[in-house]
Amino acid sequence: MAMFDPWRSSHAPAPRHADIVLTGGAIYTLDPSRPWAEALAMAGGRLCAIGDASSMAEWIGPHTRVVELGGRFVMPGLHDMHTHPDLGLAAKYDDTLTIGVEDPTPEQVKQAILDYAESHPGDGWIHGAYFVRYTFRQAGLVPGRAWLDSVMPDRPVALLDRMWGTMMVNSKALALAGIDRHTPDPRNGYMERDPLTGEPTGLMIDGAYAMIHAAMPPTPVAALRQAYEEGLHFQTSRGVTATKYVHVCEQRLTALKELDDTGRLSLRVEAAISWQDDIFPVARRWELLSGERHYYASSRLSANAVKFHFDGTVEPRSSFLLTPWESDDDWRGKINLTPEHLRDMLIDMDRRGIRVIAHCTGDGASDLFLDAVAATRRANGPGVRHQCAHSTILHDANLARFAELDVIAEFSPAAWYPSRFTSGARAGYGAERLSRAYNLRGVLDAGGVAVFGTDFPVASIDPWLALETLVTRQNPWEPGEERFGTPISLEEALRVATLNGAYAMGLEQESGSLEVGKSADLIVLDHNPFAREVRGNLHRTQVELGFLQGQPVYDRSGELDAHGLTATWQGESPTLQP
Repeated sequence: MAMFDPWRSSHAPAPRHADIVLTGGAIYTLDPSRPWAEALAMAGGRLCAIGDASSMAEWIGPHTRVVELGGRFVMPGLHDMHTHPDLGLAAKYDDTLTIGVEDPTPEQVKQAILDYAESHPGDGWIHGAYFVRYTFRQAGLVPGRAWLDSVMPDRPVALLDRMWGTMMVNSKALALAGIDRHTPDPRNGYMERDPLTGEPTGLMIDGAYAMIHAAMPPTPVAALRQAYEEGLHFQTSRGVTATKYVHVCEQRLTALKELDDTGRLSLRVEAAISWQDDIFPVARRWELLSGERHYYASSRLSANAVKFHFDGTVEPRSSFLLTPWESDDDWRGKINLTPEHLRDMLIDMDRRGIRVIAHCTGDGASDLFLDAVAATRRANGPGVRHQCAHSTILHDANLARFAELDVIAEFSPAAWYPSRFTSGARAGYGAERLSRAYNLRGVLDAGGVAVFGTDFPVASIDPWLALETLVTRQNPWEPGEERFGTPISLEEALRVATLNGAYAMGLEQESGSLEVGKSADLIVLDHNPFAREVRGNLHRTQVELGFLQGQPVYDRSGELDAHGLTATWQGESPTLQP
């Protein structure tokens, strides 16, 4: 079968016959005018017919591939609106330290460092992930340079925490980066310091650890390409057809373009350039934003977005809150841009057609972000749909503003259901704030557009786990009726993952539902999600086929081979070990 041609111009003749017809299925279209169908046809990468099996006859020509579904469930592809496969997977290709435990104890962190040093002799960097603060608290220890120096004094060590909000470094790493008590905090982060001497304690918060990355060799493009390719394979095999990879630099864009050019980019990807050095330095930021980003553009890849950490995370208490953290002082957390910086940047990016994605975990941060978008709308009128990332804690008065300002409320599933991580790390917000965390229900009820982003490697990159726990707000693996937050229905969750995601990418006319004229971005599942209890089952969903722009991108069992079609990926989903 000839390759599909995605570059059809406005006066190219319309195809007379379909390339592929799927028939005999339960097709959930997300189109309110025709919510269900039993067959569809794809031609030139688009849906040319949807309806019953008999209506497909006119589209079947001598070269049309007709695939019998046998009653299987078909739906639009999923949209994961915030994830980082490069951060989670590049370590294995760059041979950096991976502790491999979700919540490692200090003893496990220590042993991992010693084992890595033994297998990698010399004086090079020991860099990797993860540690978590609350396991140090539980052990009665203080993470930082003193603890790391006791483990490894002679080689530079830099370890990220699980939420990517803190880097713990030893004295050797600080010395190589030229950091001492005279070094000022960067605008987009800070160093925890000894209150008497002002010396850095070795805990670099938010953008401060980009100063450490600047002293280390950058991750090679080849390792980034392999990491992205593994992430693409997994996401495609789990039904994702569109995603946002946030925090990218020129090396990461080069890796993504190489995959796109060789036909391995099996998702639509919106890559968000780091606005400032929150994680790693971006040497050509201003060239990218002034126009160089367009070099990477295709029907599957866009770099018309920027991402930054507006505030921090819960464990170092750097989330910016409207009221003080529960302590004896008036500390409310920290914002990494002044409100004036944020406002002016938003107005400028909006005029350029660049989406702004702001990490906001505290209710004070999202409040200021919405204020800046309001100023942008006053200055520019309706424009780009900007995105409030994580939206962990929202003030009730802000729920309606997402709809009023056309801002996307994005939620991450790391702790929107009861788990050890929720009770350990997230409990630092306090009971009252935690009770209203991840209020996706509230945004929907107020008429706003809510989406989900897995935020891998902070949480699992599997979208079906996110969707199950969004519907149940319960732990999928443990018995008990405890819920964390307010559930939404399965219908609402699927809309969040399809139409809402397309809207968040500005692609609602192109994808998100199965309608004639839209791109043929769809997946075939092993069961009908509406026919089973959600809890304990939805996260086990298997995707059997996936199509993007009418091209087969996933074929679990090789069934398309008989039709002369070869998918980008075949076989079971890979097992990801970040």
